[in-house]
Amino acid sequence: MLGAIIGDICGSRFEWQNYKAKDFELFTKDCRPTDDSIMTLAVAQAILDSRPDGKDLAAHAVCSMQQLGRLYPSAGYGGRFARWLMEKDPQPYHSFGNGAAMRISAVGDASRSMVQAKQFAYAVTAVTHDHPEALKAAEAVAGSIYLARHSASKKDIRDWITASYYPLNFTLDEIRPSYTFDVSCQGSVPQALEAFFEAKDFEDTIRNAISIGGDSDTLAAIAGGLAEAYYGIPSALREQATQYLDPRLTKILKDFESYLAG
Repeated sequence: MLGAIIGDICGSRFEWQNYKAKDFELFTKDCRPTDDSIMTLAVAQAILDSRPDGKDLAAHAVCSMQQLGRLYPSAGYGGRFARWLMEKDPQPYHSFGNGAAMRISAVGDASRSMVQAKQFAYAVTAVTHDHPEALKAAEAVAGSIYLARHSASKKDIRDWITASYYPLNFTLDEIRPSYTFDVSCQGSVPQALEAFFEAKDFEDTIRNAISIGGDSDTLAAIAGGLAEAYYGIPSALREQATQYLDPRLTKILKDFESYLAG
């Protein structure tokens, strides 16, 4: 999960000012955790609250996302989701936005089987993003993270993705010149996954994702969650990233990581 947060923080300063190269400083004073990090941590809290078997995970996800989201009203939510956060009886709104995929990493981390990963992905996603493309994206990312955490090779993960979810019939170099801002799942999740598949390590995954432009923080969050599961996170990057989190967010992160370790 921290991998997604790191991707979000590093990509935050490029979301509206894309930089289509990889030679940038990862952390600066202009970086910050955005809605990607806040909602990633909200999903993690929902998983903690629904222990041990994920009972009522969907209800916990609604509660956690609304509670945490309202505490960070300037995190950069999309308009429809921002309204959802404030509703007394929040209902899904048929979105296929990439918010479905950027907040899902904790599901892949915590799941004990692929079946559970798919069930949990649906539970935390359908409460807002109930469009088939959003549910597909959340399942693809959560399932990829589950596979990576259980020693699957990149080839195995890629084959699983291309067989059931996305063709991935492009390279980053091919799309970088013309790729533009796209907040749909179908227009950003395959690109984020490809950033991981072409990377040599965790940091390179983040740089790949940001370098293609577009919705930089979300692309890097999606790719970073998968990269963490596959590579782990260098301690120096962990230390730098956590300095951007306040005590409330840090507690959720530590509680979730303790849960995984136990």
